[in-house]
Amino acid sequence: MEATPPPFFKRGPSPAFRLAVFALLAVATMVLDARFKYLEPARQIFSVVLYPLQQLVSAPVAIVEGVTDFFADRIEMQRDNERLRTEALASAYRLDQLEAVKRENAELRALLQARARVETASVMAEILYGARDPFSRTFVVDKGIEDDVRAGAAVIDEAGVIGQVTRVYPFLAEVTQITDKNQAVPVRNVRSGLRAIVFGNGREGTLDLRFMPLSADVQVGDALVTSGIDGIYPPGLPVAKIIHIERNATLAFARITCEPLSGVDRRGHVLILKRVHELPERPVPPSETPPARKKARRGAG
Repeated sequence: MEATPPPFFKRGPSPAFRLAVFALLAVATMVLDARFKYLEPARQIFSVVLYPLQQLVSAPVAIVEGVTDFFADRIEMQRDNERLRTEALASAYRLDQLEAVKRENAELRALLQARARVETASVMAEILYGARDPFSRTFVVDKGIEDDVRAGAAVIDEAGVIGQVTRVYPFLAEVTQITDKNQAVPVRNVRSGLRAIVFGNGREGTLDLRFMPLSADVQVGDALVTSGIDGIYPPGLPVAKIIHIERNATLAFARITCEPLSGVDRRGHVLILKRVHELPERPVPPSETPPARKKARRGAG
């Protein structure tokens, strides 16, 4: 009896058979899981076991996305802040412009009302800039000879007298305020009717009422208006109010300080009276001739 030697390698089922068996097992498992959910517990267990590994694998991607989103959000926030800041500045500028327009409109309406109160023809002018000399109270307006502005014309606003035109150019004019040390305005006390003259002292915001006796009927708070006797300012224009009175028996006159009611520091436009009031010339006194001496008659003796 011949004995066959055992094979060197053990051989199992063929690969095709194993493929068929595993394919049948897979199909059966899928059918059972689809109909009866037999593998659901196993799936949940595997998901719990594999969750840390999934997080570990996805961590780099999540970190990169988080960093990218952070910088993208930061850049977008900076852009929004810049845009909002620009819009806020533009809105503030427009608001300032609107307030300036409102103030200018109110000022112009007040000037129109002042023009209606003044019978003299007038022209509205805008203040351009102040004088270069810090010791003079002057400013320049945008109206001149072309607008029939004459030297000596009174300049007022809705509050009262500001000054008078001292120099005229073709398209500009220089106005000297009543607070200038070389200016004087004849006034009348509204309460007592007393006439006087206010002088500029070169300081902004104050005037001097000079040469008033100690017994003069003046009080703090009295309003002073133009008397109209100088031929420059129409009568009745508000000028100033008395704010301080010092009566010293050792002085010949009282020291009276007044506050002007108007001023270019609070105005952007003024009203220039076109016609300078001209007073009639002073009458010339008749020449006095010495009376002829009568010759004495000599009587006959």
